Order: sequence, then structure tokens, then C-alpha cells
Amino acid sequence: MFANLHNLSHHAAWRRQLELILESTGEGIYGIDLRGRCIFINEAGAEMLGYTPDEVLGRSMHYLIHHSHADETLMPVHECRIYKAFQEGHGIRVDNEVLWRRDGSSFPAEYASYPIRDGDSVVGAVVTFNDITERKRTERLLQEAHDQLERRVRERTAELTAAHDNLRQSHESLRRLSAHLNSVREEERRHIARDIHDDLGAALTALQLDMNWLRQRLAGDETLAGKLDDMLEVGSEAMSAVRRILNDLRPGVLDHLGLWPALETLLQEFQRRSGIACRYVCPPAVERCRLGRDAEIALYRIVQEVLTNVSRHAGARNVQLVASTEGDALTLRIADDGQGMRVPPQPTSFGLLGMRERTLALGGRLNIVSSPGEGTTVVLCLPGVVAGQQGASA
Repeated sequence: MFANLHNLSHHAAWRRQLELILESTGEGIYGIDLRGRCIFINEAGAEMLGYTPDEVLGRSMHYLIHHSHADETLMPVHECRIYKAFQEGHGIRVDNEVLWRRDGSSFPAEYASYPIRDGDSVVGAVVTFNDITERKRTERLLQEAHDQLERRVRERTAELTAAHDNLRQSHESLRRLSAHLNSVREEERRHIARDIHDDLGAALTALQLDMNWLRQRLAGDETLAGKLDDMLEVGSEAMSAVRRILNDLRPGVLDHLGLWPALETLLQEFQRRSGIACRYVCPPAVERCRLGRDAEIALYRIVQEVLTNVSRHAGARNVQLVASTEGDALTLRIADDGQGMRVPPQPTSFGLLGMRERTLALGGRLNIVSSPGEGTTVVLCLPGVVAGQQGASA
């Protein structure tokens, strides 16, 4: 197994201990002199290469097992890192090359080369090597699994992104559709209100005038006069009903005086009809704020819906509407002292959905604060609508 061992040690017992150490390890170990010839190799190393130890001793290890790269192109001896390591007098570890077996096959190897010194002189090198085929296979499988996972993550991310974009586009389309439907509905209400005012209102007014004329000429007939008085009362009630319907369809004060007088009139009418005490707070800074016809109609309808919910469900005795500005934001706060409710994470009723969609169409935020037994507060905030105006708090 050994040749020229006198270069390493002159003591037979030491050589025997060295042999036992070399044979006890599972790694391949061999030594070379300055010309690259093998001076010793253990059984494990020779078997890994497909040789017996005696067949390797004295042969050039570079030309025997390290002559070519993994792609079978020749590796010149001056490029061999094993030789360069001991020729330059330092150790090296490599795990990205191959070694070649007797049968012409190669295997990925991890090897380390360290110089053997005699005093200050380098007299050779000792090389340890391992077949890392399984490790490389495992690394390759792990890399393939990682690449596959990355590919699936990218594909899934792309799918989710596309789905999110489609969902966002659908939401935007539905929101635009909702805003369009609200606009169409308000325009239709305006047309209906105008038709009722022009046709039915005019007819009822003319009818009342005629009945008043006839009443003056039937002063001597108490029976007919009493009947005519009843007819005049019915006509008056019909006119009141028409005015109420017109106000619900399209409040004239909103078109002529703007949002804030319209809200005050709405609360007054709500208090008269429901018996719930109403308080309206609107500072001068807010009264000077005009939002445009569509926005004012939307806010009016939101407040109208809130008051409808209060009258139907809250059991409240008091309602307060406070308008205020802070910076460039307008805030409407509508609070009642009713029985309250548990606010759902997402609105489920058409009334709440309509309020939210109208608010979002205006670029605002709608928040409902309530707990059972503690009343309900609806807060609507529209940022950026009072720029350049002085804020006011209620």
C-alpha cells in the first residue's frame, strides 16, 4: 500500500498506526509527491476509483483520476487545483469538480488537498476525497422542488393578481353603475315631480278655485253648501298630499336654496310627522360650502335614509344632526338616543348598502357606531370638499 514511506517516517510502528488510521476512515485518502505520483492510497479510496491500492501506487493521479472536466473536456495539469495547492504551499477544498473511475465513468467529488512539509519544504500533498453523488442528487432535487414551488407561487400570484384586478374592475363597474342608476333615478324623480306639479297640481288648483266660486253662490242652500265644504276639504288634503309627494320626489328647497336649508326643512318635517325631537347644528362656515347638485342630492338622500331607519327601528326620542368642517373635510354626524344595534361587518340591508355606495361615489367614508341600548351614530366624512375655507367645529 505504501511506497517511499521513508519520506514520511522511518519508524515501522508509526507506519503501522498510520495504516490503521487510513483504513479506518470511510473517505478516500491518497498522497502524492512533487511530481504528482501516488505514494500511498487507502482501500476506501482505491475502491471508490475502481482500483486496488497496488494498481495506483506510483502513477500520476492527475492523469489517472482528474484528467478531464465534467463535460469531458481535458483539464491541463497546470489548471489542476490539487497540484496548484501544494505547489503554492496552501490547502484547498473543492466540491464542484468530478473524479474519474477506472471504467471511464465520473462522479461528483468533494476533495481537499493539503501540502506535506518536511521542515520548511513542501515534499508532497495528501488528498482526501468523497463521492458526493447522493448529495448532489439531493441538492438537485431540492433545487428542482424549490424552482417548482417558486414557479407555482409565481403562477398562483399571477392568478390571484388577475382575479383581484378583475374583482376590482367589477367593483368599480358596479359602483359606476350604482352611481349612474342613482343619477337616472333622481332625474326620473325630477321629471315625475315636474309633471305632477304642472299637471296634477294645476288641475287641483283650478278645481279648488271653481269649488270656491261655486260655494259663494250656494250660500242659501245649506245642504249643497255643506257638501261643497267637504269637497273643498278633500281637495285641500289632496293638495297637501301632492306637496308631500313632490317634496319626497324632489324637494324644491334643495334646488332653490341648497343642501343646508333642505336638511333643516327635512328635520323639521321629520319632527312634525314622527314626534321625535330634532336638533340641527350647521355653523356659518358649513353653510357657505356648496358641493354641486349631484353631491348635495346624494347627501340629502343619505340623511333621508338615516331618518327613515330612525323612525322605523330606533325607538328614539331625540335626533341630532351636526355638520362641521375640519381642514378641507366636511363631516355630517347624525346621532339618536334609541335602542342601538350590533353593526354588521358588512352592510346587508339595501338601505345601508345604498348609503355606503352613495358615500363611496362621492369619495367619502361612512362609519356607523352603535351598541345595543346606546343609540346609533352615523358619521359621514367627505375629504377635500372645503379647501380654502376656514374649518368650524360644532
